[in-house]
Amino acid sequence: MRIVDRFSKPGPVFSFEFFPPKTEAGIEKLYSTIEHLAELNPDFVSVTYGAGGSSRDTSVEVASHIKNKIGIEAMAHLTCVGHERGEIQDVLNRLEDVGVENILALRGDPPKGDDSFIAVENGFAYASELTEFVNQTGKFCIGGACYPEGHPENPDKEADLSHLVTKVNAGAGFLVTQLFFDNAAYFAFVDRARALGVTVPIVPGIMPVTNVSQVERFTSMCGATIPEDLLLRLNRVREDDQAVMATGIEWATRQCRELLDKGAPGIHFYTLNKSLATRVVYWSLQH
Repeated sequence: MRIVDRFSKPGPVFSFEFFPPKTEAGIEKLYSTIEHLAELNPDFVSVTYGAGGSSRDTSVEVASHIKNKIGIEAMAHLTCVGHERGEIQDVLNRLEDVGVENILALRGDPPKGDDSFIAVENGFAYASELTEFVNQTGKFCIGGACYPEGHPENPDKEADLSHLVTKVNAGAGFLVTQLFFDNAAYFAFVDRARALGVTVPIVPGIMPVTNVSQVERFTSMCGATIPEDLLLRLNRVREDDQAVMATGIEWATRQCRELLDKGAPGIHFYTLNKSLATRVVYWSLQH
């Protein structure tokens, strides 16, 4: 199934994101987690791509297992980092061979230890270039990333939006946002994108908070903000893991309900390879 076709059907599109573990034991545990989530009948599952392509082979393997063994549609992340065009084409060939036809095309983060992104010779400097390259094959449904609160490397939000238009024109058929905790940021972003002619689905990316220090680290890296009300509530229970999870689940559930009620085309859950919080939020949305 090409994911973009699912958006033309009635009802919101629900999806979950996972990252490939580094060990065989971790991979088996991940498969077990995804099998439990399969009971929820998600529309697709996405598999991230390691920095510098460090988990390239594992990403293809996991995406293939999800689609062909577990039976859920898979979307493989693909980045520009450390790869020239021939290597990117090799990955595309492997994905085609295993029947994975959905890709999230990303520039990717600089390799660990590097301060900035530098394209390799005969590689790609921007996600829009990668998107155009993949689109020319005519064999994949392509998604792209977007940033409701702005890309952390680009303080000019209008310039960031113009890059998004370029990415969509290059072939991105839908967009998935960076995580956020303030729905106003999402709705304002969608309005600005629509004003520039972006018509593709813009799916909000939601991460239920399960660890305060962890979410503080993530938001500092990706440019997202934690609303003062949420941060106050989390700080009150910071050392109580169960209370933190309960707070995160309650906030995420309210977020998702408002997003769907006001027209969001679906929800993309950042799971951090854990199913409990995501399952509870998803279940609550169905009841």
